[in-house]
Amino acid sequence: MDGRDLVRSVRVIGSGRAARGVRAAWRRRRIDAAGLPRRGPERARVPGQVERAEPGPGGGVIRFSRSELRIMVAVNGAVFWGWDGATPGPSYALAGSGPEPDPRAVLEPDKDGGWRVVAERVTVVVSRHGAVEVCTPGGVVLRRELPPRWWEPVEGGVGRWMQRAEVAADARFFGLGGRASGPRLRDGSYRLWNTDPGGSFAPGDDPLYLTMPVQLVVADAGTHLMFYDTTWDGTVVLREGEEGAGSGHDRAGRCELRMDGGPLRCWVMVGPPARVLLTWASLTGAPALPPAWALGHQHARWGFGSEQEVRRIVAGYQERGLPLDAVHLDIDHYDDHRVFTVDRERFPKLPVLAEELRRDGIRLVSVVDPAVKAAPGDPVYDGGMAVDAFVRDASGRPVRGVVWAGESVYPDFTHPRVRQWWGGLYEERLEQGFAGFWHDMNEPVSFNAFGEPTLPRSARHALEGRGGDHREAHNVYGLCMARAGYEGLRELAPQERPFLFTRSGWAGMQRYGGTWSGDVATGWPGLRASLSLVLGLGLCGVPYSGPDVGGFDGSPSPELYLRWFQLGAYLPLFRTHASTRAGRREPWEFGSEVLEHARAALLERRRLLPYFVTLSHLARRTGGPYVRPVWWNAPEDRALRDCEDTFLLGDSLLVAPVLEAGADRRVVRLPRGRWYETTTERAYEGPGQVLVDAPLSRIPVFARAGAVLPVRGDTGLELETWAPAPGRTGGGLVIRDAGDGWDVPEMERYVSRRQGGRVAVTREGEDGVSEPGWPVRVRGLR
Repeated sequence: MDGRDLVRSVRVIGSGRAARGVRAAWRRRRIDAAGLPRRGPERARVPGQVERAEPGPGGGVIRFSRSELRIMVAVNGAVFWGWDGATPGPSYALAGSGPEPDPRAVLEPDKDGGWRVVAERVTVVVSRHGAVEVCTPGGVVLRRELPPRWWEPVEGGVGRWMQRAEVAADARFFGLGGRASGPRLRDGSYRLWNTDPGGSFAPGDDPLYLTMPVQLVVADAGTHLMFYDTTWDGTVVLREGEEGAGSGHDRAGRCELRMDGGPLRCWVMVGPPARVLLTWASLTGAPALPPAWALGHQHARWGFGSEQEVRRIVAGYQERGLPLDAVHLDIDHYDDHRVFTVDRERFPKLPVLAEELRRDGIRLVSVVDPAVKAAPGDPVYDGGMAVDAFVRDASGRPVRGVVWAGESVYPDFTHPRVRQWWGGLYEERLEQGFAGFWHDMNEPVSFNAFGEPTLPRSARHALEGRGGDHREAHNVYGLCMARAGYEGLRELAPQERPFLFTRSGWAGMQRYGGTWSGDVATGWPGLRASLSLVLGLGLCGVPYSGPDVGGFDGSPSPELYLRWFQLGAYLPLFRTHASTRAGRREPWEFGSEVLEHARAALLERRRLLPYFVTLSHLARRTGGPYVRPVWWNAPEDRALRDCEDTFLLGDSLLVAPVLEAGADRRVVRLPRGRWYETTTERAYEGPGQVLVDAPLSRIPVFARAGAVLPVRGDTGLELETWAPAPGRTGGGLVIRDAGDGWDVPEMERYVSRRQGGRVAVTREGEDGVSEPGWPVRVRGLR
């Protein structure tokens, strides 16, 4: 421990808890000293020479002198391979047991003594030394994995391993979960260990709350997603390639993955980005569908303090004509920070408040932390002890940490019995009137004054009956907590779709809900990081996310707040939030000019709600994110691959947020085709760059020519179409939400055609072509 550790501890948790944090850190160190195996001599191993191959379902097994490699192409086109007998399951990432093998995939000999598996969408070539190449059907190499290397303890125990890979010189890396730098991942080291940074973060801070061993790699030759299915601590080192400027001496891009343990197994899927994300969703599960109200504006604050303050804030929105769909209560509404409790003095009639808000179309959302105050007599603690719910150390004692409630214990969400017990506790939240849930502090966090701010690595977990320790369970702790909450809510309120988002998680977390930025720093770099996080998470299969608008800790200038607010209005989770130490986040707190411009952003979000509803249903059906990089439909465009300050909202809109102070104009890179600036309706032709106005009142938004969008009009749903370019057609999809239940709504397909000086929109379905059942507004026709 040094002075900086103590200062950080006091700053984060206050001087009153700092002493407990010091004791917790020493306790954690003692537990690990006694419970972790000591690292002794190791021996290195590589696969060796190939000896033989045995065909099997979807591929087969290739045996080397010191290892074996199992390859299986699934019916959805994904390719699995695992070394040393590793199989697809058990896996926290997969939905169920995983897909079936593709019976058409063939294992056959390759040149120089190697082997290859040939399938419809991909060919996998294995060299005689154990290198694995992923190739397009035409034979172009997308990725080359060099022979892996293991370091195994001489006396037994968990071994570590390293895998190096090469990609094309022009390739760009994306993904790895929630990263503040990006969305394109530059050269550097990225850790795979979910971590509370202990304060506000900005670009360059790594790791953060939500890491995943998921890479999306985009190159001229094609796109592929690579997922290393191991939950252990690890590090990814990326090096982008360099092209030889015509000399023919290109330097390949490189990826090196080092893991502290776990199986060496992975999945890879190739194709256009939309197909890759569809395959990923079919493998790891369809994204949860948020209720329609969760696509509106949500307001939160750590420190609302009382029912009277909540009513005052809601009245402020209503009196100023500002749409509001949800209010979030942070830990200050708890009784002494204890989870599943309410402070009866400050919130004496919480169910009444919730019902009053619901009548006005506003829902209450509750924070839920995993740590339980270690206090006999506390109902949650006593109930957990009765079912042996809490994580224990190697000697069998419950592991204690320090969080907001003080000395606390932690449920072991990797045990089905514990998940069922925890899920039942949400009944208390539902009875209080809460309609949604916000999981926080679930990396999990312990306020240790030094060392890692989490549980001891030697802490024991059930891991679905396999048994293991926190080294393996840490990264999936938040994922399993989300599963517990989601499944509990499905049982307690079966007629309603659960609304849940979580700070920490792992691959497959989209099955249970979304996420948010965590404690992003107030400042222009934090604004830029907000967009990076949403884009990167979407490419990892988590389509619903958003930042704390205005930054978590600090007082944004009116300009910064407004630009953040304008960006948030086009992101899936649109939430203002701040800490107790930060300035307020209500739009009227920043002056009359900001209030008017914020009102315009809120009204535009409300107008676009039918479009957001459609995007949410499409995300569930296809895995495609709402917010997409501009290269989504043209990954071969290198200029688009390097564009990080603009994004697509679905296929129809392009949003260019203002990310720099003082800017009233900005350059926007457009993909191919005709695009209309939605305010002026001026047409621009892509691909290329355009310079457009970006006054304080708005950020530039463009509509694709021919697009048909569902919007909210004065009398209900309307279709807004943007004139197709001459000689071209366009269209769009509309999925109307059937309520917050489980009915599957119909998908309506519309086509727009330019006919002389007018534009016609028709609905096309199985029964043929018909007129739209909704009013149509044509824009961009001159």
